[in-house]
Amino acid sequence: MTENTSQGTALTQQWLAEIQTLKQQMLELQQERDAAWESAQKWRQLYNTEAEQRRTDAQLSQQAIASLKADLHKLQGIETGTLPATPVTAIQEEIAQLQSVEELQVLLSAAIKERDRLLQALKAEQDNHAQTRKSLTTALGDAIDSLTRERAAGTGQGG
Repeated sequence: MTENTSQGTALTQQWLAEIQTLKQQMLELQQERDAAWESAQKWRQLYNTEAEQRRTDAQLSQQAIASLKADLHKLQGIETGTLPATPVTAIQEEIAQLQSVEELQVLLSAAIKERDRLLQALKAEQDNHAQTRKSLTTALGDAIDSLTRERAAGTGQGG
């Protein structure tokens, strides 16, 4: 009977040692998991910071491009918003002063060239407007996503 008791005690000691070893392993794994989670959080934060910087850089680049295009147009004489408002009578007087068909052709050619430049300026303005709209839509979407994440994080922490 003593042999059964000592054998039972030995098994109990063995099981207790095994349980203690498993507890230690579980504790180490939990610490590793927590460290991995913290590392992932840091990488997520770095990624978000980098993404925000990239968006800011892209926006600043777009503004610089728009500014350079405006300067280029001014240098080319396509300054928008400064077109003279010529009354119809002034146009008629200018046409009446023409002496020949060649002068009329020169004037018409200049008017067509000016029209083409204005069409190019309008196209560039439309393109800039579309890009601005796209950028603002993207920024608005990012802001909404960020706000949604903040609210979700606030709800998760508060509950």
